Parts: sequence; C-alpha cells; structure tokens
Amino acid sequence: MNPFPGFPAGKQTLVKVPNTFFTELLPAIDDLAELKVTLHCIWLLSHKQGDLRYTRLAEIAVDDRFMAGLAAQPEQAIAALRRGLELAEGRGTLLRVKVRQSGEEEAWYFLNSEHGRAAVERIQHGDLHSLAEPLPEDISLRTQRPHVYLLYEQNIGMIQPMLAEELREAERTYPQSWLEDAFRIAVELNVRHWKYIRTILERWAAEGKDHGIDQRHDAEDDSYEALKRRYVPEGYEDIIVH
Repeated sequence: MNPFPGFPAGKQTLVKVPNTFFTELLPAIDDLAELKVTLHCIWLLSHKQGDLRYTRLAEIAVDDRFMAGLAAQPEQAIAALRRGLELAEGRGTLLRVKVRQSGEEEAWYFLNSEHGRAAVERIQHGDLHSLAEPLPEDISLRTQRPHVYLLYEQNIGMIQPMLAEELREAERTYPQSWLEDAFRIAVELNVRHWKYIRTILERWAAEGKDHGIDQRHDAEDDSYEALKRRYVPEGYEDIIVH
C-alpha cells in the first residue's frame, strides 16, 4: 500500500457533505461498496451544474481511478459498482429514474436532496427536455497533485514512497520558480538526481539565488562539467562528475 502524502498546501476545492450523512447514513452503511459509491456520487454530483444533476453507471465505470479502488479485477469492480448503486438506491440515498433516449433506456441517479427530488419529479411529469439541454458532461477524478510531483515525474521518473514527503517539504520550503529552475538546470546538465537538485536549492537558500550559477564561475571555468561540480552533493561525486 502506497502511503498517502497528505493534502496539498494552498486552496483546494471543497465538497459539501450534509451533516445527515454522518449522523444517519454513515452509522447505517455496512457495505464498503455502498459507502464508496455513495461518497463518490456526492462528490461527482457536487461538480454538476444546472437543473439536471445526475450520474449514470457508465459515467462512473469509465473512471479507472475510482473503479480500481472498488476491486482489482474489472469484472469484480463493475459488480461492486452495481451493488453499491443498488444498495444506495434501496436505502434512499440515491433516486433512480429510467430514461429512454434515442431508443435506448438507461438509469439516471440523482442525490435524494431537495434539488434532486425536484428534478426527478419534473422528469416523471414529462418535463425532461426543458431540463436536459445541454446535458451535463461526464466528470472523472482529476487529482490535484503537488506541482513538485509533476516536476519530478516529468524530468526524473516515478516517485518512490519514501521520497514523497521530502518533495512535499521542498515545495513548502522553496518558491515554485526555484524548483522549476533547479529541475531545469539538472536536466540541461543531464544530472537527473533529486539529491543534486536539492543541493542546488540549499545553496540558493544559503547564498541567494541571484548569486547562483551565473556568478559562481569565471570565464576560464564555464563548462558543463564545472557547473556540475559546484553542486555535487556528498557521496555523488562518482555519479555526477564522471
């Protein structure tokens, strides 16, 4: 199991979960699939706009990140999703409406809230078309990952769990522009090691970034190899200099 690196710093989009979920629903739910599907639908429907805020089995099923959390095998994940939707509907958390469009019938799921109940009532009274134009777009999980993670993965490779917290600490310590510049220098010098990048950042913090590599070498010593040596961390001499 990969450890959770923690919630990223800065402003994040929040999802409102009614107090009733914690006081009435959570104590009653005893199936993990139902719990996951219920929370996922609350999150997903909170991102919908307009009068018609619904989701479908097909919309949820294409979200690979969520489905992988339901079960390891695709067939088992679909079965868990169906069970979660059925249990949530049976409990009254979700409202299901069968809708026929273009000759095909599918189930739409609404949250059993004031807004959801009003939309279902209008559909049942034949007022679908005034609600459904335009139809909401499908939404999938888009993780808001720390910027330093993206820098590392794009320029170095896969992040090992033990390094994740160190990267997060670097993002809290140094300006984003410093991180981007340090990664760029490492790439340009073909020294794709986090320890090297960290040494650059530490040197800038100690001596000032404006007095960095551009002013730390003279005209007789401006080769890439010379620049590499100026930021060689202890123990990396053989890897970086040669």
